[in-house]
Amino acid sequence: MGDDGSVTSTGRAWDLGYAAGWQLIRRLPEQPAVRLFDAAADRASRRGGHRQLRRNLSRVLGTTPDRVPAGLVQASLRSYARYWREAFRLPRMDPVRLADIIERSATGLEHIRDAIDRGTGAVLALPHSGNWDLAGIWVVERIGRPTVVAERLDPESLFRRFVRFREGLGFEIIPLTGDAISPFPTLVDRLQQGRVVGLLGERDLSGTGVPVTFFGEPARMPSGPARLAIDTGAPLLPVRCWFTPTGWGFHIDAPLDTGGGIERTTQNLADRFAAGIAAHPADWHMFQPLWTADLHGAPNRDSVG
Repeated sequence: MGDDGSVTSTGRAWDLGYAAGWQLIRRLPEQPAVRLFDAAADRASRRGGHRQLRRNLSRVLGTTPDRVPAGLVQASLRSYARYWREAFRLPRMDPVRLADIIERSATGLEHIRDAIDRGTGAVLALPHSGNWDLAGIWVVERIGRPTVVAERLDPESLFRRFVRFREGLGFEIIPLTGDAISPFPTLVDRLQQGRVVGLLGERDLSGTGVPVTFFGEPARMPSGPARLAIDTGAPLLPVRCWFTPTGWGFHIDAPLDTGGGIERTTQNLADRFAAGIAAHPADWHMFQPLWTADLHGAPNRDSVG
């Protein structure tokens, strides 16, 4: 937004771009759409840059940003492009068929079903990996309407477009910020009703998250997943999502032990996230600063010290 609250020209351009994507890409046949998005990702890869992506991937690989393979950067951009291609095309895909595919390929689904059978609800915590919208579609089709917290985007029209998109998939969307009350009481209520709550959990947008060690370096992660599980007794289930050449991979871990409190539980969640990201680094769509060193302008990691 501009300083006077008006929509900036950049924000309007983003909104129009996404609107065009939803209208045009969903009408393309599958293979032309794949070629189009792969070509766009490859062009972006050849242009270079992607400094923050390299910095993030360097932690996963245990190296420096300049030593992150160019092939991994290209694969990461293709994976990110695939996420958006699938997002644009999801409204025309058959959700029942998608749920059937996920049912056959995913592992650990029994942890969600056990929680629902016990009436506790479940907290699903995911990093920004693979296609997490498809994980939600399985919940919609096989369990019931999940409640998802969404980051408020600029401009508001773009945020509302994403809300309508995910509501159309069957999700209940609660904004992270901008409402008169915190989303936390609503999430507690949904869990007490025995429902599923889904949270993207590795990026601290508040600046007040829990200190953790993530891939060997200090970072902060939101306390919400641990707080919800501890306050309601619902199991906290880490979820891993990744892409396969012809489909998707999903794994739901066993419930985390929350007996150590919020800090220890959040660290355990960070460790689960790290294991999943390390197994499929190209599918981790994290292009923003995440570690304390990057957020606070610590010395450059681009070369070996």
